[in-house]
Amino acid sequence: MSGPRAQPLWRRVVAEGLGTALLVTVVVGSGIAAARLSPGDTGLQLLENAFATALGLAVLILMLGPISGAHFNPVVSAVDCWFGQRNQGLSMKDLAAYVPAQVLGAIAGAVLANLMYGEQAVSWSSTDRSATHLWIGETVATAGLIVLIFSLARSGRSAAAPAAVGAYIGAAYWFTSSTSFANPAVTIGRAFSDTFAGIAPESVPAFVVFQVIGAAVGAVLVLALYPATASADEAVVPHSESGVRS
Repeated sequence: MSGPRAQPLWRRVVAEGLGTALLVTVVVGSGIAAARLSPGDTGLQLLENAFATALGLAVLILMLGPISGAHFNPVVSAVDCWFGQRNQGLSMKDLAAYVPAQVLGAIAGAVLANLMYGEQAVSWSSTDRSATHLWIGETVATAGLIVLIFSLARSGRSAAAPAAVGAYIGAAYWFTSSTSFANPAVTIGRAFSDTFAGIAPESVPAFVVFQVIGAAVGAVLVLALYPATASADEAVVPHSESGVRS
């Protein structure tokens, strides 16, 4: 076995937790910085937040992709597991380890961002995001992300993934009404910060439901458009002979 799947599970889980934590730190931290640097200008704040997130996500994929596949997202891991029943995607055991690591990492990342900016470690967000048009936005954002990741894997364009995924999320901040959370773990983490990038805890369940729906829509589109099998790991980093078990 080669590539990320050759790494021991504990190492991949640590990478997923760390990567998701740092992703949320980028999202929340840049949101706090944007609100402080550009008070009263929501458009500029969103631009600053989106720009930092796009760059940060690309870097994290490059940094941790060879270890875990750099999913940082429960729905990406779940779709990979589903597809992997026919190929070399995540097993159910892997999925059961990845998802808690991603969620706990997201919470830790929000706490870290809060502390770096002198906020309370946990301050529940008061930003209500409960509206039909936002749920549609999350469905579209998540479906698009799934199609992007797995289309890259299935068409042999793995090298473009860090830039492509970062660019997609950066663009989706603007073209979706919800500003593209597209990630249940990140959504949960952002509830722990009452800042620019936050989401009220009561808004989280519906966001997660529509992210799951979006992931299912995206998976169906992938199967229809790209029937060849490949795992999400190959979208993030090409398989090589460098993986070593320990």
